[in-house]
Order: sequence, then structure tokens, then C-alpha cells
Amino acid sequence: GVIVPEEIRALHAYGVAHIYSVEDGRRMGLQGMINDMVAQCDIDLAARPLPDLKAVAAGDRRALARLITALENGAVPDKLKSQLLQDGVAAGIPTLGITGTSGIFITLEGPDGSGKSSLTDELIRRLRLDQEDRLKVAVVAVDPSRKRTGGALLGDRIRMNAIGHPNIYMRSLATRHDGRSGGSEISAALPEVIAACKLAGFDLVVVETSGIGQGDAAIVPHVDASLYVMTPEFGAASQLEKIDMLDFADFVAINKFDRKGAEDAFRDVRKQYQRNRELFTVPVDEMPVFGTMAARVNDDGVTAL
Repeated sequence: GVIVPEEIRALHAYGVAHIYSVEDGRRMGLQGMINDMVAQCDIDLAARPLPDLKAVAAGDRRALARLITALENGAVPDKLKSQLLQDGVAAGIPTLGITGTSGIFITLEGPDGSGKSSLTDELIRRLRLDQEDRLKVAVVAVDPSRKRTGGALLGDRIRMNAIGHPNIYMRSLATRHDGRSGGSEISAALPEVIAACKLAGFDLVVVETSGIGQGDAAIVPHVDASLYVMTPEFGAASQLEKIDMLDFADFVAINKFDRKGAEDAFRDVRKQYQRNRELFTVPVDEMPVFGTMAARVNDDGVTAL
């Protein structure tokens, strides 16, 4: 449809920066309108004054968002970052890290991830129900930056439905492959971002990393407990020897448990978890490995996890 001049004037008066009209299209062309919009949006957010940490501690979500942006853009002085990290430790707020394979892994059915975002969403839903929405939870989701363009989709929230509540705060970060974070599944600013969320008074901070392969456990030093999410299709049982996170994870979820071979995978992963930790006096049934189906409503495996 067409937005007529009278409606454009009303929208501009309401606060919309600019509505491109048919006349703009004739005068500027599509590429000209795109260039003009990008130019108007090209603002250096790092140049804005830093928010007061007292405002962040008082629960001002806008101040928290601006602080995280400044941390990502490297605009926070080292002294202030050190203070933020100290305050974050002093807050004593627990942090859960969730990591696992991503959608870059190819199966016979196409690109396939472990379902980290869907499982994170289900865990948030369980927390909300169990605690009757009393808990304040910050969710920090890290998505990979593309090495060629530098862009990141930041699409984890597409899979999340339980975050739509005033007590749930969601923030997306990019890994930013710029030499600071290399090829890691986390952002270089993540430690300070976690500290900022702790300072803001949340009861729990949940960090979901971008997808990893077999050999990275970068999230572990930054969280109190970690969850590794995988699927039954990890290949031969010997492949489990190569997965770093099976050495470090406090919990393991074998998601998409309705798939073929899930029971065999469940057995193999529990045995591997037991071997990695030399827990030979503990029954294998007591290993913290769970079969989950995040896509199923009220899945018992997710509830057990």
C-alpha cells in the first residue's frame, strides 16, 4: 500500500524520523533511499557518555543496555572495567553457561544444531513456572560473526518465547572476529557483560554461546555451572573422546532425543562422562546426563534437567 502525505506528516509529528514516499523513490531511487537511511543511522554509540554504574545497580535497564554497548565497543576505561568485575564478583549471583553444537553441522536432513536456544527457552519457562515469576533472569546470547563480512545474525531470540516478561532481560552479543576474540564462541566483552548483569540485580545470569565443535570450552571460566547440549548424531563412540566440554560440563543434555539412536547415545555419553571424571564408584545411572526434547511441550527430560 501507499502511505499518503497526510499520514506521513502525522507519523513524522509522532516521532518517526522519516517515511520515504513515492516522490522520494522517484527522486532518489531505491539505492539512494537505502544510502540515506544508512547515513542517518550511522551514529557512533561508543561516543555517547557512559551511564552511571549507580543507575545500572538501581535496575535501570536502559543504562544497562548502554553500558553493554560501550563494553562491546571498547569505550569503557580499564579502571571502570576492573571496578565492574569486582562489583560483579561481590554480588554473588550464579551464572549458568549453555554451549553446544551449532547449525553448521550437516546431517542427512540438512544443517542441524543441537537446539541450544530452544532448550534455553524451555529452561527459562521452567524457572518462571517453578518460581512463579519471582526470579529476575538475564539471558546473554552470543552469535557468531561472519569472518568475511563481520556481520552477525543475533537470532537466538527467534527460538525464545518465554522471555516476554518484565523480569526477563535478553541481550544479544556478537563474537566479533576482529583479533580480540579470534575464533572463540564467546565475545571478548563477555566477562564484563556478565558482571554488568550481576550488578543490575538479577537473580540468575544465563549465557548461551554460539555453536562450538569438539575442542573449545571457552565459556567454562566465566560461569559457575555449565551445560553442554548435543544431539544423538555425534558419530562413533570414539568421537566422544574429542569433546572438550565432556571434561568440564556440570550437566549434559542430549537434545532431540526422539531421533534414531538416542538411547545408544545416552548410554555412551553417560559412560564417557563417568570415564572422564574417573567416577567409577558412582553408578553410571547417576551421571548428570539428560535426554531432552525441547521442541515438545512439557517434556519430562527438560523438566528433569
